[in-house]
Amino acid sequence: MTPAIQRLEQLGIEHAVHGYEPARASSDYGIDASAQLGVPAERVFKTLIAELDTHELVVAVVPVSHRLHMKSLARAIGAKKAFMADRARVEKTTGYVLGGVSPLGQKTALRSVIDTSAQAFDTIFVSGGRRGLEIEIGPDTLCALIEGLFTDLVR
Repeated sequence: MTPAIQRLEQLGIEHAVHGYEPARASSDYGIDASAQLGVPAERVFKTLIAELDTHELVVAVVPVSHRLHMKSLARAIGAKKAFMADRARVEKTTGYVLGGVSPLGQKTALRSVIDTSAQAFDTIFVSGGRRGLEIEIGPDTLCALIEGLFTDLVR
């Protein structure tokens, strides 16, 4: 059980957990999850950690079928610039390894934003806190849990 799933269960939040065989090679974990679970890639979301020009780390939750637009993220957060955070800092701050970072249950709560495309679905899939584990949850529920906001993050 991961911290993400523990948090959902402690709060009694409706969700479903889906397992799959994670790719052994360094690949796109989200696309791999989408294919193995038989879920459209637009409905599977990756959790990316970016660093702002202020050195603050922030969470961006975007569909695996798209790329995060850094200028949109920076604008949404009120920063001038954003870039992908260093792997070691991400893992130390969140408590998760890359490819398994969940927006839920992180060691340090970070400001979070979710791409507006999530609102088109009743449920979306996000990492369950380790490679090969996805949580299916309502996008509004996720947004409330991470105290996030919806904004356009992809092109």
